[in-house]
Amino acid sequence: MAAVVGTPDLRRSAVFALQTLAVALGYYAAGRLGLMRELVVEGAVFTPIWPPTGVAVACLLLLGIRAWPGIALGALFVIMSLTSLRPVVIGNLIGNTAAPVCAYLMLRRVGFRNDLVRLRDGLALVFLGALTATLLSSTIGVGLLVLTDKLAAHSFWPVWLAWWVGDAMGVLIVTPVLLVLHTITRPLRLSRWKEAVGLALIAGALVPLATHSRVSLLFLVYPMLIWAALRFQLAGSMLCALFTSVMATVAATDNVGPFERLSRVEVMIKLQAFNGTMALTALLLSAVITEQHHTRRSVERACQELVEVLEHLTAGEPPPGRPTKDIEYGTGPPDAEDHPTHTTSTKDTTGAKDTTGAKDATGAKHATGAKHERDQGHEGHEPQT
Repeated sequence: MAAVVGTPDLRRSAVFALQTLAVALGYYAAGRLGLMRELVVEGAVFTPIWPPTGVAVACLLLLGIRAWPGIALGALFVIMSLTSLRPVVIGNLIGNTAAPVCAYLMLRRVGFRNDLVRLRDGLALVFLGALTATLLSSTIGVGLLVLTDKLAAHSFWPVWLAWWVGDAMGVLIVTPVLLVLHTITRPLRLSRWKEAVGLALIAGALVPLATHSRVSLLFLVYPMLIWAALRFQLAGSMLCALFTSVMATVAATDNVGPFERLSRVEVMIKLQAFNGTMALTALLLSAVITEQHHTRRSVERACQELVEVLEHLTAGEPPPGRPTKDIEYGTGPPDAEDHPTHTTSTKDTTGAKDTTGAKDATGAKHATGAKHERDQGHEGHEPQT
């Protein structure tokens, strides 16, 4: 018996360990990708987009609060790949773990849905998950740098802003993509595949041109985002936004295209402003379109059900899924045992007495046919006395 009881516990422990390791590896891989492109502000090195924060929020939304040990372990792996273990590292580890957890708790508090089919879900992810929760990690991280004399006090706000925006961009761009990939259940139709391939080819040609041309052509990506949102909703718009953000980050860190001959602070401001507006446009526009599609389908289903009900009523049949009048009013074929008929008289609501017998609680008929008159729509007639 002990072995039988212990087997499910052992299985749950093994599943939890595997999930924790998978989350940690995903966080670490995202961190290594983010560290491939860096900017320097006030002597501090930061990443324009910090994907691990988006990965952490997505894992918490999909797996629940039990994913936080994997996030902490992955953050430790990333930090240890850059520096040795010191007290300031512990503070950064706490901040990088607490921010996604706070984002998860706030999103669940407001009823966030992972499919992002409502505008309120998109707004919650933007203002709670991205802009509010990441204040925690940036404040703890930069504050520790100042307290340990790694950063001058007058450089706090520029570095804090760069850190905060990088974490927020990770949530805005990476989290929706992971949630969409998790909710995809069926492949596209052949006609949609052709359109999807066309969109991919256009994005592959247009985005590098817009992000690497010396002429400021970044605005050209917005018609592509609108097309993707209208035709493919969140999946299309966020994948296009992710690709565009990566290409813009590459151009900014290489100081080419629209980021050429700009100072480091100007590069940071221009890049983060572009990434932020693009991600907001893709996320909120696709959320609005998806919500409208769901509303239209609900109205169409309601109209179809109404048509079916009217057809049955016109044909003199009971509506589908509804009880007949005999069953509803309890006037079906009486059973001698289950539906006895009383012969005693009762008073009606006007005080007049029935001389022909009254219906008891089981729904037996009046002998005078008062029930028949009610079925014919003669409501308000006094029962015969």
